Parts: sequence; structure tokens; C-alpha cells
Amino acid sequence: MTFRLTVTPVLSRNLAVRDDAMRADKARQEAGWPTARLVVVDDKGRTPVVWSDEPAAGFAAGDAGSWDVGQGATARLRTRPTTGSTPAEGAVLLGEYEGVAYWGMRGGPDLLAGDDPAEWADLRMAGAVLDPLGAGLFVTACALLNWHDTATYCPRDGSPMRVEFAGWHRVCEAHGHEEYPRTDPSMIVLVHDGGTGPDARVLLARQPVWPAGRFSVLAGFVEAGESLEACVLREVREEVGVEVRDVTYLGSQAWPFPRSLMVAFQAVADSTTPLRPAEGEIEEAMWVTRAELQEALAAGDWGGGGSKLLLPGKVSIARAMLESWAAA
Repeated sequence: MTFRLTVTPVLSRNLAVRDDAMRADKARQEAGWPTARLVVVDDKGRTPVVWSDEPAAGFAAGDAGSWDVGQGATARLRTRPTTGSTPAEGAVLLGEYEGVAYWGMRGGPDLLAGDDPAEWADLRMAGAVLDPLGAGLFVTACALLNWHDTATYCPRDGSPMRVEFAGWHRVCEAHGHEEYPRTDPSMIVLVHDGGTGPDARVLLARQPVWPAGRFSVLAGFVEAGESLEACVLREVREEVGVEVRDVTYLGSQAWPFPRSLMVAFQAVADSTTPLRPAEGEIEEAMWVTRAELQEALAAGDWGGGGSKLLLPGKVSIARAMLESWAAA
């Protein structure tokens, strides 16, 4: 049995138009700057967020499973107005929506302007409950600004690089060659036994750094010269000692921590094969039935219903994969 994603990965949502022509049109950028809005992101990846409800009391910054702090609430970004007549130094063009240009910048709370530092949240905390416009802008701002933080000098000769194209590439001042924002592809795969009904099984694993009981699907970075499908085969074999087949694409989602793209797949494996967790990478691995997964999903993100199986929050594409398989 195969399945498809039944929910949209939350960090793949976006309403702002990425206008390539606008990135090259400085006159248009300057004309739109007075009415533009700024998404200000600090060096910890946080931006001010307006919540419909306050973050849940159980939120723990170091616990990936408590990312869904809104528990069904919604939130929106608190953007800032621009100042001056031309785009500020360090500003990067995120896109345009309903005639308004949105730019990203590094910065922090402006206490003199009345900013409340307590309103600042990162993507892990707020990404799942932001509206589509805010989610897309925040993801793009984090990804682009993270790249600029590490792209000051030319990787070929170490000479300075200047920003061009409204922040979408840098040019080597010594030799004029261009560098573009880096994205590191990573596959993420839901391995199942191909079964149907409540007794069908899915393979879950836990990293050593995760809290006890926290499990997710397998993931790993694509190596140089490797296809995504080959990465699925290799990573599952390396991490749990299982051979998979019938690798099928599901979807993708940006993951700017600091610059990944999560490419999701499903694959089928023999659930009777002994699991061999890779030392140092996988603390524990196990097969879970669809009924057990459905129970854990119903218990909520903190296992409030008594479930011993804790799952990734909705900000991760892993959650969309698990929900979709559980509903198949």
C-alpha cells in the first residue's frame, strides 16, 4: 500500500510572489520601499509574532516535540515599516504580496519603539501556526539571511563579496564571479511494511539527543554525486540496517536550520528484519502499528492521553508524513 500527503507541510506554504524581475529593477525597489514592510530576524532566528493565544505553558525551547505551542491557535508576523527613501543596507527582498514589497533584515527588539522581546519567536516555535503569508516570508528570510551571514568572502580567493540582485546573489569584487544562496538537500523517509489496516507497521527511530519517548522517521543528507533515491537506500541501511524498496516521492519543505531542503519519500521494507541502530546516530528504533501511531497522534504533542510515543510537531514535514500514513 502506498499513500500521499493529505496535509500541506506547513513551511512549504507561501503567498508572496518571488519576482525575479523586481530583484534586478532598482528603480522599482526604490519606488516601493516607502510602503514596504520589514521582517526583522535576530541572530537566533527570531522575529516578533502576534499570537491569537499565548504560547502554551508546556513549551520547552530545547524540545522539538513541543514546537506546536499554539495548539490550534493562529499567529501572524509583526512586520516593521521602512525608513528612508531607498532599501536599507543589509535588506534582502523576500517577495511581494498585494502590491506590498516585503524585505528581510537582521536586527533585534527596538525597545525605544515599544518592542516587547517576549513577542519574539523562531520558526520552530511559531512556524506551524503562522498564516501562509507569514510562514513563507519567515522561512525565506531565515534561509537568505543565514546564507549572507557566512558568505561575506569569496570561497575561491577570500576576497570580499558585494551583495547584488536585492540580496539574491553576491559578486566577487576581485574576479566578478557570482555566488548564490546555498541549499543542502536532505531526504526524509517514512518506511512502512506495505500493509493495510490497523496492524500495518511504520519504522520509527530516536536520536540520542532527543528526550526519552520522542520518535520520528529517518532522515539524512544527500552526499556529493548521489541521487535522492540512492540516499534513501543508503541512509536507511546505515542507520537501522534495513533494506528498502519502492521508493516514492511525497513532497518537500524548506528547513532553514541553517540551509536545508527536506525532500520526503516513502519506502517499503520487511518488518521482520532485525533492526541494527547505528551507534552514535540512532539511540533506539522500532516498528509501530498504525493503531499505535493513531493513538499517539490523538494524545497530542506532549502525550497528554497517556501515550508513551511522542511525535514531532507540525512544523516538521515528518508530522505531515506520519499523519498522512496514519489516515491511509
